[in-house]
Amino acid sequence: MEAEDGGDPLDTGVDLMAQPRGKRLQSVTLLSGGERALTGLALLFAIFYFRPSPFCVLDEVDAPLDDANIHRFLRVLRELTSQTQFLVITHNRRTMEAADVLYGVTMEEPGLSKLVSVNLNPDG
Repeated sequence: MEAEDGGDPLDTGVDLMAQPRGKRLQSVTLLSGGERALTGLALLFAIFYFRPSPFCVLDEVDAPLDDANIHRFLRVLRELTSQTQFLVITHNRRTMEAADVLYGVTMEEPGLSKLVSVNLNPDG
């Protein structure tokens, strides 16, 4: 099966359109990094509200977000933790402060890595 232009239909891609508050409808590729991250997270979280998954890994999704949007991200993440367990890979201090458990890798001596874990949830 070939696409209308003769190419492979699996290579055609998808053009996502979004309209952040106060902006006109436009392609996601024209948004800033933070707007793209929020749009992607909004889509992912909407899917999770509709059909929760038991587990989700998020890798540095909060990196392009400013403090106000980190707060929004964490609020929705907390709402969804009753249905889904999230593993969030991050360097953001505010995101780490919201976690129940932290895992990290430290190198006390050159070439010798050590795994460190901290349980921040007094009940667990």
